[in-house]
Amino acid sequence: MSVLNHGGKGARRGLFASGRHRERNSDEGIIPLINVVFLLLIFFMLAGKLSQIDPFEVTPPDSASESLPDGSTLTVLVGADGRIAFDGKPMELDALPAALAEHSKDGAVLRLKADQQAEADRVIEVMESLRAAGIEKLSLLTTKAGTAP
Repeated sequence: MSVLNHGGKGARRGLFASGRHRERNSDEGIIPLINVVFLLLIFFMLAGKLSQIDPFEVTPPDSASESLPDGSTLTVLVGADGRIAFDGKPMELDALPAALAEHSKDGAVLRLKADQQAEADRVIEVMESLRAAGIEKLSLLTTKAGTAP
């Protein structure tokens, strides 16, 4: 006994009825997500501001001050061993005034980041050299008491 179906409602319900049905690939839904993630990554890489890495480790002393440093970017570092760096480059104390003359602007506030283990005499020497170079305003960078640097 054979049953023929000539175009009725059940004609396209068979397994091989139309051949147009294809399985959806499970990876098709994740490709737009990957594209968006890569676009965000590129955006943040281009738009983000990277901070300059200090040439040697400096741990500022603790402070109870609540104020934040201003937006100036000129920073002099004094390491625990007395080394000095300006604008990310290690240098001698004698070369500091010449380097400041190249980078400083009128009325610019310079930041001094001295290690908490640095000798006070060395920090004072650096501050006197800065004053002799014409720096009128100086911010001493510290960390808030009870927080890690």
